[in-house]
Amino acid sequence: MDNLINVADFEQAAAEKLDAGVRGYFAGGAGDEVTLGENVAAWRRWRLRPRMLAGHAQWRTATEVLGAEVSMPILVAPVAYQRLVDEEGEIGMAQATAEAGTVMCLSTLATTRPSEVAAAVPEGRRWFQLYCFKDEMVTRALMDEAIDSGFEALVVTVDAPRGGKRERDLRTGFRIPEGLGVPSVEAALGSERAVTIEETFGLMEPALSWTHLEELASDTALPILVKGVLTAEDAALAVEHGAAGIVVSNHGGRQLDCVQATADVLSEAVDAVEGRGAVLVDGGIRRGTDVAIALALGADAVLVGRPVLWGLAAGGAEGARRVLELLRGELELALSLCGCASPAELTRAHVIRAPAPVYSA
Repeated sequence: MDNLINVADFEQAAAEKLDAGVRGYFAGGAGDEVTLGENVAAWRRWRLRPRMLAGHAQWRTATEVLGAEVSMPILVAPVAYQRLVDEEGEIGMAQATAEAGTVMCLSTLATTRPSEVAAAVPEGRRWFQLYCFKDEMVTRALMDEAIDSGFEALVVTVDAPRGGKRERDLRTGFRIPEGLGVPSVEAALGSERAVTIEETFGLMEPALSWTHLEELASDTALPILVKGVLTAEDAALAVEHGAAGIVVSNHGGRQLDCVQATADVLSEAVDAVEGRGAVLVDGGIRRGTDVAIALALGADAVLVGRPVLWGLAAGGAEGARRVLELLRGELELALSLCGCASPAELTRAHVIRAPAPVYSA
């Protein structure tokens, strides 16, 4: 893997190892994939404004998120079915995340239970991404396992009352392999067989409301982040209804196509939260400079999903760790060249919108 020097290299290496169906499942988006492409392109519509003669001889990427220090403001986003790309799956990802000194967010749709991840990598920092189910006892069972396993926060995904139309999967005919289920959901249901992804989504609560969120927040001592926020209005409502923060996210472009890219929503979400909670962002982040721009726009941290998944596919736990360290190194370089000693020193004065391209007739 020594010849893989950026996220794009790892994506290409992963593409060469994965079959078309699996590759499409993780790489694809909804509809015409407008938002999928815009997520990446939107970070390129910002430019950094570096300051000179700052007098720093050392730089650090460490920061605090939800009151706890991490080695970098780059966290691992929840990604389902990780054993599709590597036999160690989520345990390999947890090892990589722990070695990099940051936080992994485990998906409800993980192929490894929260308790198993915690037992395999006890030193790791973990959050749990939660889908809410029609049967509140299933939701409660998932929460309890995560809490009992030392998970530090719940990330409630709210942008999937229905699954998006992912046409790559329709074209390849991709299906989750029989027997590869979601063991935490199966345990909560008391099922003795693997539950399919279609069955799992059919059990989820499509009518999730702000009242549901308020009840969840009051029912646990863990901080709750609301993942899937794309407007200032919902950012404000989230913190008003008990959330400790939000994740500006469009589900990686996999749910509703033609929504705004997260880079274009971030500023309004930060302004709406008004410092009352944490603001994180995911979607399209492929470079340390993307992270720097997100921090300058007011994010406390970013989450990356596909980049670390490509690392896992290309080289297991070591590949995922390498991707995280590549991004951390790129961020540290960006900080130093912007005249900032730490992520906290980045402000909106360090970014400006890129000039619009001029097209000739």
